[in-house]
Amino acid sequence: MAVAYSSKELTRAASMISLGVALILVGVKFWGWYATGSISLLTSAADGFVDVLASLVTLIGVRYAIRPADQGHRYGHGKAEAVAAFVQALLLAGVGIILGIKSAERAFNPEPLEQLGLGIWVIIISSFAAMGLVMMQSYVVKRTGSTAIAADRAHYVTDVAVNIAVLCALVLHKLFGWVRADALGAIAISIYMLWNARGMALNALTQLLDRELSTRDRERIRDAVLSCEGVQGVHDIRTRNGGDRVFVEFHVEVEGSLSVDIGHDIGDAAEAAVRRIFQAADVTAHLEPAGIVDERLDDLIK
Repeated sequence: MAVAYSSKELTRAASMISLGVALILVGVKFWGWYATGSISLLTSAADGFVDVLASLVTLIGVRYAIRPADQGHRYGHGKAEAVAAFVQALLLAGVGIILGIKSAERAFNPEPLEQLGLGIWVIIISSFAAMGLVMMQSYVVKRTGSTAIAADRAHYVTDVAVNIAVLCALVLHKLFGWVRADALGAIAISIYMLWNARGMALNALTQLLDRELSTRDRERIRDAVLSCEGVQGVHDIRTRNGGDRVFVEFHVEVEGSLSVDIGHDIGDAAEAAVRRIFQAADVTAHLEPAGIVDERLDDLIK
């Protein structure tokens, strides 16, 4: 009989597995760098070390984010995942800059490499391990929508690309004797690390700065509310991503002569309709009579 795991259990398990795999890969890659002297393999090992730190940050962020709402955090702790993702982006960017400088120095002063066969096998094995981890994390993100696990996955997608670049550099060096291929591969990896760090930081800031959900999601919210019986209009829709769930607020317009009980039921139906759109959502409907003239957020934004 299949066991159904909750989103919290999946994100926690994914974090632990990521940490374990990262620790193994970073050890193997540093050993490979020590044996070969490859700067591109060192870049890959350093990226792996960032993965270890990032997985630790992710583990802490996920464990904090799954805490229930309390007196001091009535919206919950979901944004801890976005904080973890932003820290990961900073780590990746810092390592990318440092390694980019060292790689440029090696490009001007190339050095011959040793035991290239060993280095190639280290990268091949590391690539398969990273690809397996990415597949597992993709499944977890699809099931849970976890921001931190998605950021961690981005690290390992980068790791796969890094490994391919290292493999190409080592093969070119071994087959054709291109001594600068190693350094040029490391420079390309550093640039790629910076590009990924930029994307991760922007995604995390979207959540941390309470950016509205996409236009498509807002249209779905509007359509869901208007489809409810008794709803004559909806305005002042406000949305944000809280990490573990989305938050949605809106004003529902109903016939002004309705009783409080009936109006309350309409509001509840509208909230339930919106919750069905998302995997997890905290929805609040504000009831008001249709046709009332008041100050609206929609007008202020326009």
